[in-house]
Amino acid sequence: MPKSILIVDDHKVTALGYQSILENNDQGLTFVFTTTTSLQEAYTIVTDATNHQTFDLVFLDRSMPAFEAQKIFLGEDLIPFIRKNNKNAKIIILTSLTEKFSIYDVIYKSRPDGMMIKSEIDDENLIECVQSILNNQSYHSTLVREALKVEIITKGYFDTIDRQIITLLSQGFRNATIAEKLGLSASAVEKRKSRIKDYLKVIGKDEEIVLECRRLGYVA
Repeated sequence: MPKSILIVDDHKVTALGYQSILENNDQGLTFVFTTTTSLQEAYTIVTDATNHQTFDLVFLDRSMPAFEAQKIFLGEDLIPFIRKNNKNAKIIILTSLTEKFSIYDVIYKSRPDGMMIKSEIDDENLIECVQSILNNQSYHSTLVREALKVEIITKGYFDTIDRQIITLLSQGFRNATIAEKLGLSASAVEKRKSRIKDYLKVIGKDEEIVLECRRLGYVA
């Protein structure tokens, strides 16, 4: 019986590329595809009570124009709506993201069934990913596995707030803005930065934190 796949990606050519790879598999797998290039349309598809179509797999591009009315700013923000309305769907996030902190946070906050970095996708591993997930196994591409391994080692030192502080520093934000964004006092941000520097064995300005974290591949 064909498996039903929803592909959500704002680049139509990319979505058609995934579809072509899966259609031309040599494993005897058959699929029925639905594609959309917007999070708003994807939201409508998965929440429309009159649409009785269910999906076995959903491919979600992480970075797409937001659907602000429903506070869907990234692909993974659609996951709760998918799981509420299509409980058996398996969800795979496809992303250009390479920052280890961000990969880790997506996996542990959103709990997708699979995640692949777009630069790694080829005919072989995309089909391998689908097969694994249809067999009720999770699938992480090589760069995702490496990011998770690094984060498992460091997570005893860097909690979610620490990772957010480092990410915001890498984006050029200063203490006052970081404190406002994270709901912390400026002194709390400063204390956390001091602990981060101790762990990274760096001294000096915030730029030293960013440089070391870039060297380690935590942030871009």
